[in-house]
Amino acid sequence: MSDPRTTPSIFTRGAVDLSALRTPAPSSAAAPSRPQTGAAQTGAAQADAASTGAGGPNGGAPAFPGGGPETIIDVTEANFQSAVLERSLSTPVILDFWADWCEPCKQLSPVLERLAQAGGGSWVLGKVDVDANPRLAQALRVQGIPMVVAVVGGQLVEGFTGVLPEHQVKQYVDAVLKAGGVTVEAPADPRLDAADDALMVGDLDAAEAAYKKILAESPTDAVAESGLAQVDLYRRVGGADPNAALAVAEANPDDLDAQRLAADIEVLSGQADRAYDRLVRLVKRTAGDERDVVRKHLLSLFSVAGPDDPAVATARRQLASALF
Repeated sequence: MSDPRTTPSIFTRGAVDLSALRTPAPSSAAAPSRPQTGAAQTGAAQADAASTGAGGPNGGAPAFPGGGPETIIDVTEANFQSAVLERSLSTPVILDFWADWCEPCKQLSPVLERLAQAGGGSWVLGKVDVDANPRLAQALRVQGIPMVVAVVGGQLVEGFTGVLPEHQVKQYVDAVLKAGGVTVEAPADPRLDAADDALMVGDLDAAEAAYKKILAESPTDAVAESGLAQVDLYRRVGGADPNAALAVAEANPDDLDAQRLAADIEVLSGQADRAYDRLVRLVKRTAGDERDVVRKHLLSLFSVAGPDDPAVATARRQLASALF
């Protein structure tokens, strides 16, 4: 996996100056409330995290009994410097921007939390409630949620917006760990690592060739099938204006091309449920060849998520009901 700090990527969001988020140093006339170096610095980070509810009943994961590694924390405007910037000098921090009302967030957050706990402290998941911390969301240019970025060595690492399959989220985590100098266990199948690398940097032709080669050798490889479906998805939306495309679809509910493009955009925006529902309703309104075109498009979107996605299972049942 290439270093995501230096490699062009389909996930790039542009440079963000994190220095603006640092807590200003106290003036010479004011005594600091606590020293900011050595063991005291660590204590400060823990105190700040505790003061915002991390590890408590209001959110985040509790510290492990016996002083084990902290894997999930709540990040706020008040503790960003200690909990994220200072911590990232020794441990990569991946930030999950979410809100209570965000349904896609409820799909992505559990995946990130499982991976953080499995990481055993090799990285820390910082959860940011955008409603409670609007300045953080603005400073980090959050345009949609769920959004994931990372901080390594005090520097921002590009991330992604929307819901991704778990294997791609794991791939992103591994890339962040490598950027932070953490040794990552080699993947079971290096062919997939190469194919996913190509997809991550936007080389769709190379990714397509790699996934097809895997499927020629292992026709039932669900991960490669998902990767190939993602290649097709990125190609279909290339150059499209998301807002304009959704507006056209809204104005033309029976336009097959407009509805399929809108569904593609919704999947990439982390609104897969809405995309599936859009196409299931279109299946109900069509017949013959048109219905088959919509059905096949919906199946291709199912492949992007993979067969184990609960939203796919629900949508498959709805599709079966619409067809029969």
